[in-house]
Amino acid sequence: GRRGHAWARGQRHPYAALPGPAMVPEPLLCHMPRGGLSRCWVSPPAGYHRQFGKIFRMKLGSFDCVHIGSPCLLEALYRKESAHPQRLEIKPWKAYRDYRGEGYGLLILEGQDWQRIRSAFQKKLMKPTEIVKLDTTVNEVLMDFMHRIDELCNHNGEIEDIYSEFNKWSFESTCLVLYGKRFGLLQQEVGEESLNFIKAVKTMMGTFGMMMVTPVALHKNLNTKIWQAHTKAWDSIFKTAKCSIDNRLEKYSANPSEDFLCDIYFGSELSKKELYASITEFQIAGVETTANSLLWALYNISRYPHVQHKLFQEIQSAVSANESPNAEDLKKMPYLKACLKESMRITPSVPFTTRTLDKEIVLGDYVLPEGTVLMLNSHALGSNEEYFSDWTTFKPERWLEKNIINPFAHIPFGIGKRMCIGRRLAELQLHLALCWLVRKYQIVATDNKPVEALHSGILIPSRKLPIAFQRR
Repeated sequence: GRRGHAWARGQRHPYAALPGPAMVPEPLLCHMPRGGLSRCWVSPPAGYHRQFGKIFRMKLGSFDCVHIGSPCLLEALYRKESAHPQRLEIKPWKAYRDYRGEGYGLLILEGQDWQRIRSAFQKKLMKPTEIVKLDTTVNEVLMDFMHRIDELCNHNGEIEDIYSEFNKWSFESTCLVLYGKRFGLLQQEVGEESLNFIKAVKTMMGTFGMMMVTPVALHKNLNTKIWQAHTKAWDSIFKTAKCSIDNRLEKYSANPSEDFLCDIYFGSELSKKELYASITEFQIAGVETTANSLLWALYNISRYPHVQHKLFQEIQSAVSANESPNAEDLKKMPYLKACLKESMRITPSVPFTTRTLDKEIVLGDYVLPEGTVLMLNSHALGSNEEYFSDWTTFKPERWLEKNIINPFAHIPFGIGKRMCIGRRLAELQLHLALCWLVRKYQIVATDNKPVEALHSGILIPSRKLPIAFQRR
C-alpha cells in the first residue's frame, strides 16, 4: 500500500517521505532493565520490514534512524561506502577516554586514525594463515572448558547458569589470545583480579546504555551515580589491560615476531595508548557475542537431531578420537561451517550493525542526508522468505547447495570496511568449540516450547535455553 508509488521510475523522494511506524514515545527509554537503551532500541524490525518494506524510518524518542533490510540496498550502500565509513558514535566511551586522557580504539575512532589502526590489526586478524596459528591457544582453554562442563552438569546433564558459564569460557579464551595470560575463570576458585575484571566489564556495559539516551555531558557535569560507576569500571578495565599488555610486550621485546600482540605493536605505527584502547575494545566486542553465538548454535542443533547426527559423523571422520581438533582438521568439515552459518542466519548474535552517513546518498530512491544513522538488519534478512526459502527451518544444507545465496543476505559480521575485525578469530573459536562439544556430548533439547529472541544490543534468549549435555 503506502509504498506502492514510491518505487515509480527512479523518482527521488525526500527523507521525510520514508515510511515507518508512528513515533515511539520517549518514556519507554527511561525504564529499561539491563543495558539501558539497547533493550528497546530496536523492537524486532522483521515485522516492520514486512509492513513498511525494504527501507523504513523509525524514531525512538530523540533517536532517529533508517532501517535497511534487503540485499540489493545493502549492496548499493556497500558500493557507495566512503574511504572511512562511520559507525554510530559511542559518546560515553569517548567521554571517559577524554576525561582520563586515554586513547581511542577501533570502535570509536574515525577517519585516517581509524584506517591506520585497522590496517595494523588487519594483517594479523583477517589473514587466515595467521589465524590458524591460534588454534593451540583456543584449544588450551577448550580442554579446560570440557572438564568444567562435566563438573557443572547435574544428573540430567543440565547446567545451572549456562549463559554465564559460556561467557567465562569466551572471556578466558579471548583474553588468552589478547593478553597472553590465563585469568583462571574455569577453575573452581577464581582469583580476585579476574572477578573484578569481569565485574568491571559488566558494570561498564550496564551503565553505558543509559548514557546513550541522555546527554553524557549532563552525567559528567552532575557527577551522577551512573557516570561514577561507568568511570570506575573503565578505570579497572584499563588497569588490568595495561598491566597484562605491558608484561606481554616486555616478555617478547627481544623477538616480537614470535608473539601475536608484539608483532602487531612493533610492526606498526601504533602508540601504546592506542594499543591499550584497541585491545580492551576487542575484548568487550568479542566476549559476549562469541559465547552467545555458541549457545544459539547448540540450541539450534539440539532441535534437529538428524543435523546433529550428520555433524557428529563429519567430526568423527575428520579428527581421530584421542586428538584435539586443529585448524587443519576444520578444512575437512564443510558441514560444521554450514551449521554455524545457518545458526547465525536464524539467530545472529548481533541483530544489526550501524552506519552514520558522512555524506548525502540516495538509497532505494530516498535522499538520505549526511548524519543519517542506518541500521543494517542482519536478523530481519535471515528471517525473510524472499532470501531464504523455508526460513524457519534449520537447514545447514542450504549453504552447501549450488543455488547461490546472495552474499548481502547474510551479514552476521556486518559489511564493508568496518566489518567485524574479530570475525576470523570468532569463527575459529566457535568451530573448534562445536567440534569438542558435539564429539563428547549429545546436545539434547529438554523441551520443545519455542524460545523467543530478544534484542538487547545483542540477541538474547527470552528464557534459559532448554538444552542438556549427555555423554556419548
